Order: sequence, then C-alpha cells, then structure tokens
Amino acid sequence: MKIYTKSGDEGDTSLVGGRVKKNDVRITLMGELDELNSFVGLARTKATSIEVKEQLTVIQHVLFDCGSDLMYVEPKASRLSPTATEDLESWIDSLTELSPPLDKFILPGGTEAAACLHVARTVCRRVERAMIDVEQAHHLLPFINRLSDFFFTAARYENAVNEKADIEYLRSAHVFKRKDGEA
Repeated sequence: MKIYTKSGDEGDTSLVGGRVKKNDVRITLMGELDELNSFVGLARTKATSIEVKEQLTVIQHVLFDCGSDLMYVEPKASRLSPTATEDLESWIDSLTELSPPLDKFILPGGTEAAACLHVARTVCRRVERAMIDVEQAHHLLPFINRLSDFFFTAARYENAVNEKADIEYLRSAHVFKRKDGEA
C-alpha cells in the first residue's frame, strides 16, 4: 500500500460517503485531534509515572475513536465509550488526592512530562473550541472538556512524584521590581 494517493492534490479529501474540502471545519477538527494525540504521545514518552503512562495510552486510543466519529458524511453511532468522561473524572480525583493541595495559580512547567502535559492541555482547549463549530462532534464536548482538566492534574502529579514543585504564578509587579524597590 502506498502512503501517497495524489487524490488530495486539488484541495479536497475523502470521508466515508463522500469528499469535502480540506478546509472543512470537520477536517480542521480532525487535524486538531491528531495534533493533540501527537502531543499526548510526546507526554507519554516523558512521563515517569507508570499510571500516567497507561492513562495516556488509553487517551490516545480514545482520541483516535473521536476522530473516527468524524470520518462519516452521515453520522454513525459514536465509538466513544459511554463511561469515558466518568473514567477521566475518576483519574482526576485519584491524581488530585496524590498531589499537593492547590491554593494558587501555577505556571506550566516543572518536569519535562509536566510541561508536555500542559502543552497537551492547551491544545485540548483549542480542540474544544473547534468542536463547537462541528455539530457532529458536540457529543464529544464533555469528554474533551474533562480531558484538559486531566492533563492539568496529570502535570501536577508528575511534578509531585518527581519532587518538583509547581511554579507558582506571581503578579508581574512582584517579578519586575525597580532598583528602588517599587513595582
């Protein structure tokens, strides 16, 4: 099987049941999901926690299913498990219990894994915004919304298990002080 088909050289692509322009909102969303899945794969390679690595692997499969839901011109039954969002909530609750209390805003960063998970979180938020324009994807919104929360929590957990403190946000007035001590 050849990787290239040349069928998209004129700016359109195939869905099951027909062709659409490559800039169709559904194709754009599928690209956003693919980008998110790639960042999840990167985060998985950096994660040190076996639990987070396993959760990220599951998430990659689910994201592939989300993209599959969009591949049909005529909507089909969703491949997303009815319990997928609840599973994420359970993971979030578990990782939150194992992380230090959160009482301040934090900046993305810490370990490499945490930084990658924060990137996945921001890409996930972009996916969520793109889903709003694709009616066929509205059933995926609760899962994607919770997924960004999972990435935030997993980033904090990765920092905690590696004994790396989250980077607390400081108002810029406190960071950039003039020599006379005034902000």
